[in-house]
Amino acid sequence: MKKLFLFSIVLHISLLSVSAQKNDRPFRAYLYNNEYEVFMRLDLYGESITVPGQELYGELPGYLSKKRNSFCWLITSSKIDGDKAELQMINDYGSEDLTATLTVENDSLYVLKQVEGSTLKVPKDGKWQKLPSKLVFKCRH
Repeated sequence: MKKLFLFSIVLHISLLSVSAQKNDRPFRAYLYNNEYEVFMRLDLYGESITVPGQELYGELPGYLSKKRNSFCWLITSSKIDGDKAELQMINDYGSEDLTATLTVENDSLYVLKQVEGSTLKVPKDGKWQKLPSKLVFKCRH
């Protein structure tokens, strides 16, 4: 009986470690930057993100948005290469687009870097605020 009990504990621990490895998906995350009050919702694997209040766009790889605002930049496509992803983004008006890279720096830090195209801008106090070409995000687990 003790052997069966020990076996079940070892099996349970093994299954937990395997499931933890399977859930290691750094590009399925909620990222935020408090300085500029922006955040990103991502699922670059399954493209299952819907923008709240803007379901018209359907399921996407993700988006970048501003806190307390409905404006967003939609991620229309992505390509993952190791700890870096290339993102194609368009604003929700459809008037501007850009290419950016998103790099996983460590378990909780990501860097979004604009490569080409339009400048990332978000509304702030009735005006457009340009975001820096390199923006650091923290991951909320």
